[in-house]
Amino acid sequence: MTGAAGAESTAEIGRRVLRLRTERGFTQRQLAEPAYTAAYVSTLEAGKVRPSEAALRHLADRLGVSYEELTTGRSPRDATRLRAAVTDARRALATGAAEDAAGLFAEVRDEAERLGFAEERSAALLGLGDCALETGDLTVARDHFEAVERLLAGEPLPRRIPAIRGRAVAHLLAGELRYSCYLLESSIDELNASGLHDPYALLLLYTAAIAPYMDMGAHARAVRAAELALALAPSVDDPGLIARMHRGVARTLIAEGRTAEADASLAKAQELYEQLRIHTDLAHCHWMRGYVHAQDGNLERAERELRTARDMLASKRAALFTVQVEVELADVLRRRGRTAEAEALLLPLLARTPAAGAASAPAGLDAAPGEAGLTADRGAVHAGGAHRLLGLIADERGDAEAAEEHYCAALSLLERTGAAGDLADLCRLLGDLLRREGRLEAAMDAYRTGLGHRAAPGTTTLGPAPA
Repeated sequence: MTGAAGAESTAEIGRRVLRLRTERGFTQRQLAEPAYTAAYVSTLEAGKVRPSEAALRHLADRLGVSYEELTTGRSPRDATRLRAAVTDARRALATGAAEDAAGLFAEVRDEAERLGFAEERSAALLGLGDCALETGDLTVARDHFEAVERLLAGEPLPRRIPAIRGRAVAHLLAGELRYSCYLLESSIDELNASGLHDPYALLLLYTAAIAPYMDMGAHARAVRAAELALALAPSVDDPGLIARMHRGVARTLIAEGRTAEADASLAKAQELYEQLRIHTDLAHCHWMRGYVHAQDGNLERAERELRTARDMLASKRAALFTVQVEVELADVLRRRGRTAEAEALLLPLLARTPAAGAASAPAGLDAAPGEAGLTADRGAVHAGGAHRLLGLIADERGDAEAAEEHYCAALSLLERTGAAGDLADLCRLLGDLLRREGRLEAAMDAYRTGLGHRAAPGTTTLGPAPA
């Protein structure tokens, strides 16, 4: 037996011919004529003969199905239906809650697996990974993306890039900045070395690389990634990806103090998201615009944009992103002199377990059971930011002991992530505190540690995590 029929056993094809013939009300003679005999169809249905490609094409034509459907059991109609279901699930993820979309993706995954549709199954798994990113289930997200990579292991690299990008984002959100960069950079290198210049795949990778570069203080690399992304954009017909690129480019513009250009870039992204009705990414635009206004000193507008972003993300039950926005909102509230509100917002966000290396968790930092919080492996950069803000608040009210505890907890978290700009800033704050306390030797150690981290302008204030 040759061709596609080789993918299935003789017995399975025989059972399929019998089922289709019975459904259509054909006798074995009617199905066989004029090229074959009823006896041949009988032995084929019994799984006792290996049909040739010519015989299978004759039977498929008589049964009114495609050759592929007869030989593999996979109907083109089923494939079309499953692809439509993936589209519906994507729309649900864009406009509704991720948990609801995950249920739709899971149905597609299970049916595609049953029918043997690898492409539709990988699309559903990719969707499940994106849902898990939104809800903050980072381990689950990585598992789904890795399953896609395994399923497409024999396919060209560009087919696997969306899953690689998703896995890199999951590691970024977990605070593993260097590994996130490694995944993205190695994929870019492999694409370029193999001559697989796929504009969509490269744009996806360069856009995703901006955030970890910025968080690590690698400002020059982030700018270069943004430049390459902008150069690729005219070759890509995906409004959602183009909008995401504008968001990433805005981060590099903010770091250079070009806030008006950054806001213009975000306005383009926001317009695209509104047209596409992608609510989570639209919330990220409000989030980033709040960040722009905070950098520009317009704290009233910053608070308004951040509250809008938080409400939108909370309505979609995007738990991890919601608490990350709340950290940045607390920073704006503190800067507006509303320290009690800021502290009340921050305290519930931090997890029960102290950061690795911290002597003890500062008092009052227990999160309520079951609440989504920030941990060393879930939103670590923002967890460090929350401790930093609580340290500033304690320092401003003269509670040096609590301030030091918070600063040390923040340092412990951020040292795991490699967020260089934030680390340098924290070492400065801790050194200043220790110097005021008269602990000059400890202060000098803190300053020296800070000098060991390469800070870049614009990297010491948190920005939104990537979509």
